[in-house]
Amino acid sequence: MTAIGIYGSAGRMGRVIATIVPDEGASVAGGVDVREDPVPLAHDADVLVDFSTPSALEAHLAAATAAGTPIVIGTTGLSATHHALIDRAAESVAVLQTGNTSLGVTLLGILVQQAAERLGPEWDIEIVEMHHRHKVDAPSGTALLLGEAAARGRGTTLNEERVDGRAGLVGARTEGTIGFSSLRGGTVVGDHQVVFAGEGERIELGHRGEDRSIFARGAVKAALWLADKPAGRYDMAEVLGF
Repeated sequence: MTAIGIYGSAGRMGRVIATIVPDEGASVAGGVDVREDPVPLAHDADVLVDFSTPSALEAHLAAATAAGTPIVIGTTGLSATHHALIDRAAESVAVLQTGNTSLGVTLLGILVQQAAERLGPEWDIEIVEMHHRHKVDAPSGTALLLGEAAARGRGTTLNEERVDGRAGLVGARTEGTIGFSSLRGGTVVGDHQVVFAGEGERIELGHRGEDRSIFARGAVKAALWLADKPAGRYDMAEVLGF
């Protein structure tokens, strides 16, 4: 039975993951909060799941690499520095990092990439996301994941084409850009919509998260899939077989 360790165990996602693990035929090796020592858990677990905070990620990666334990990273709000740390860790252990562990969102990202590739830059892309009032980062990690999928489909990078929430006299829209709008309020688990707007027609691809357990189930499936993988950097599309 695979033993899964949880970083950020006191958070919303950490608590839900702990309840889901037995349903997937695995066991909980233990959990630590961001204020606790991550090293013992890394040695006790067969695979780790991290839904903590960006500030704790470096210590968690160090513990995982020292113990040789694969790690799934679902923490959002990561910087370029964090991604560099992940790349370095992936030289020693299997690391799966994603902005969203939902299997539905993963499939949505694949569809967005395919649509962007086939429709071309003359179709404008706008990404709209809404989350609960307590979410601290914007755009959401999922919105950025979808933007990166669209950019890949166009053979470019999100950094080159990204435009965040517009205000004031910003001028006409530049062809090829990928726009983001973030809404916050209530108890919304997570709504994401990718709009492809062309001349006289519009395509909308979307996903609505109705229960936080969808992310926990996806995270556990990802952890079980990752547990026996060699060192390297992986993503959720590979969990689905893409």
